[in-house]
This record gives sequence, structure tokens and C-alpha cells, in this order.
Amino acid sequence: MEYIALYYAGILIVTGLIFGKFAKYLKLPNVTGYLIGGLLIGPSVLGLVKSDAVESLTLVANVALGFIAFSIGNELKITYFKEVGIKPIIIAILESFFAVFAVFICVILYFLITGQLGITNIRFALVLSAIAAATAPAATFMVVRQYKAKGSLTNTLLSVVAIDDSVAIMLFGILIAVANILGKSSENTSLLLQILTPFWEIILSIGIGAIFGLIVTLATRWFTGRGNRISVVVAALFLTVFLSNLLGGSALLACMAMGAIFANVSRKYEEVNGLVYFITPPIYIMFFVLSGAELKLSLLLTVGIIGFIYILSRVVGKIFGAWTGAKITHSELKIQKYLGLALIPQAGVAIGLSLIATQVLDAQMGAQIRTIILSATLIYELFGPYITKKALVAAGEIIL
Repeated sequence: MEYIALYYAGILIVTGLIFGKFAKYLKLPNVTGYLIGGLLIGPSVLGLVKSDAVESLTLVANVALGFIAFSIGNELKITYFKEVGIKPIIIAILESFFAVFAVFICVILYFLITGQLGITNIRFALVLSAIAAATAPAATFMVVRQYKAKGSLTNTLLSVVAIDDSVAIMLFGILIAVANILGKSSENTSLLLQILTPFWEIILSIGIGAIFGLIVTLATRWFTGRGNRISVVVAALFLTVFLSNLLGGSALLACMAMGAIFANVSRKYEEVNGLVYFITPPIYIMFFVLSGAELKLSLLLTVGIIGFIYILSRVVGKIFGAWTGAKITHSELKIQKYLGLALIPQAGVAIGLSLIATQVLDAQMGAQIRTIILSATLIYELFGPYITKKALVAAGEIIL
């Protein structure tokens, strides 16, 4: 039975290949096919991949997210920001803030209308809304990569999703601190320390990524063979993910920082990225099929009114926030119109934040928030990539 992991890995890849092909016939993004295929073979439907197998393959998810984050980091070139200025940063801050604000207001209104508004439910609304800012860069990146999307909207989108998670972590830390103060559950921890903790996580992650970005830059000068250069990047990604998790940082942010440093410092980054491009497809397929297997259809039956409020109000907040940010920064009309639609997917970071939320609220409310986020992930991940594709097609940056 020691080879069971190989069996599951093979099942994931075969499922992804088959459903990716079906998705193409239906003119859907490959990632949507991967997710649907994973959902079908997962514990919720056919059970070909058991729950314990899903948990045992989390290493695949960590490695895949590392590669995706590294590739997104490569888009954060100084030359690009010199050309567009701080527009993506402003847009990322506003779309994150409006998503949080929209969810908080709508949930508070629900409690007010139903006569349930009190300190406990205000804390609940704060913690739930704090998670709304996070966006899933993986699904967005895969759509851009599959259809070879190019243009100002695509560049802005990749920059915004790269910055988005940093903003989300900071907003989450601040709102969690406020929720703790309201609940008087943080008597041994100062408010300042709680607010500063997310900033420390971001600084630590960027620092780890920057160090390994420089190491990769130097190592790819020394090692000139294609195989050696691929091995350097893979080893650096593995170590970056490991150290980030070990020291309490964010592997996603660290790998983005590693990619950004490498892209801005190395003259070989395009050549090396071309090599890495050819080894990542099976990793990405396993990741998204596995993500689909983790989705639980039964959660949709328990999500309730608050869950649907979260799902809808977050989308409205993202769209309005992205439009506002693009309008303020005088971005192109197509960025104003379509960027928000491409920011709907939500997955890994949000699920991680929901786990932290269970430690802040009581067991019942923590479980409710976890259920809401997992249910939202199911909907966002199944429909988000398709909407992202349609937005990029409407903007003329995907040619079908």
C-alpha cells in the first residue's frame, strides 16, 4: 500500500486530462473541467478519491500554489510599474475594501431586520467580512495561461491578484483584532500586537522570497544546463514553501516575491520560465482536480441565508471596488468595465483565514463561517473561471 499515492496521482491526472478535453468542447476554461472532474471522483459523488487521500495529497496543493505564485510574481516587473504607476495597488486596495464593506453591511442589515443584532453577531459579521477580500490567483492565472490572454486588462488583473492577498491579510488582521476586543477574548494580547502581526507575516514572507529569488538568480548564472536550471527553481520553490510554513509566513506571498525578484534581477528569467512551463502542467492538473475533490455538495444545503448574502455581496463589492479604483486612477474603459468580473474566484487563502476565524469565535459560529467559506469556494471556483474568460474575451484580450 506504500504506492497508493501514485495510484491517486495517476487518477487525478487522467481525470484532469479527460474533463479538460470535455471543457474545451463546451468552450469552458480547462480549470472548470478539472474542478468538475475532481468533484465527481471525490468523496461527495463517486468516492474514487477518499477523504483521507485528499488530505494526504495536500503536498501537491502546496507545490502547485508555489509554482503559480512564482509565475504571477514574474509579472511584477519594475518596468511595468514605472509605466502604469501605482494604479494596480490602488485598485487592489479598493476592490478588497469594498468587498469587505459590502459583506459587513449586508450581514449587519440581515441581523438588524431579523432582530438578532448584538455584540456576538457584530463580531460574527466582522470576521466573515474580513475573509471577503481574498481572491484566488490560481484559477485566474490558469485562464490567462490557457488562452494566452494579452493586454492592459490582463496585466492589471495579474498585478491586482498578486497584491490582493497582502491587502486581504492586513484587513483580516485588523478586523480580527477589533472582533477580539469586542469579545474581550484577547486580554493577554495587545490590540497593537494583533494589528502588527499580519504586517510581520507579510514582511517575513517577502524576505524569504527575496532571498531565494537572489539565490535562483545567481544559481542560474552558474548552472547553464537546462535540466540544472529547472532543478534550481524547483529546489528553491520547495525550500521557500517549507521555510514560509515553518516560520509562520505565507508561502503564496513568499513565492510571489521570489518570482518578482528573479524577474527583475535576472537576465535569464524568460529562458528559465520557458523551461519551467513544460514541467508544471501535470502539477496544475493534480492541484485543480484535487481542489474539486475537496468540494462538498452537501455544504450547499447548510449554507443558509447568510451564506448567500456573503456570496452575492462579495461579488458586488469586488465589482464596484474594482470599478471605483479603475475610475479614480483613470484606467482604460475596458479595465473599469471588466476587471471586477475577473476577481470572483476565491479558494486557498480564504479557507486558511476561515480556519483562523474558528479560533476567534465560539465553536458554533466558527463552524458556520467555515461552512459558508467552503460553500462559497464551491460556487466561486466552478463559475469564476468561466466569468473571468468571458470578461477577457469581451475586453478583446482573448482571441477564440
